Amino acid sequence: MSMNFGKFLTVATLGLGLMVSACSKGGDAVKSDDMVLGSETAPITLVEYASVTCSHCAQFNETVFPDIKKNYIDTGKVKYIFREFLTPPNDVSAAGVLLARCAGKDKYFQVIDSVMRSQREIFETGDAKGVLLRVAKTAGLSDDDFNKCVTDPEGLKRINANMEAAIKEHNITGTPTFLINGKKYDYKGGDIKEFDAAFAAASPAK
Repeated sequence: MSMNFGKFLTVATLGLGLMVSACSKGGDAVKSDDMVLGSETAPITLVEYASVTCSHCAQFNETVFPDIKKNYIDTGKVKYIFREFLTPPNDVSAAGVLLARCAGKDKYFQVIDSVMRSQREIFETGDAKGVLLRVAKTAGLSDDDFNKCVTDPEGLKRINANMEAAIKEHNITGTPTFLINGKKYDYKGGDIKEFDAAFAAASPAK
């Protein structure tokens, strides 16, 4: 499935020569273009490398992340960093990320959530552009805004550069991949209890 947003989009998103798995096992210093939730002084940092076209990422987003946010991020115990990593279909994955960025920091996570929750519709209907355009409008973006967002060459360069850095620095090969305080966490795909145990183990000794 392809959105056909232009030749450069397909070339740019495939330029890394990667055949990343749709889903797999990501330091914790905040980078200038990271998207972050939570307190800067939180004792635990959770990094997630994720893709809006990864089904396991969508499942985590819907079934586990709300509890992490409520129990740990909103209470100041965990700082959460979301890092974008493309998975096939790469052009759809890139478009979802670019759309979220264009919506602005205050709506970024709202758009990421909306795209992930629309994943089944995107795959079943094949109308990725139509679904993403609807999400864009709920975020206050016009048709022109949308078209400019999803064909932004500078945005694609940033995504590709960040992916190259993730592969080189942390051997990220798929999504979702998690780092807890800079160390890879082997998420088994379970519920919040997995993270309860992992965060307890990572908490500073009292």
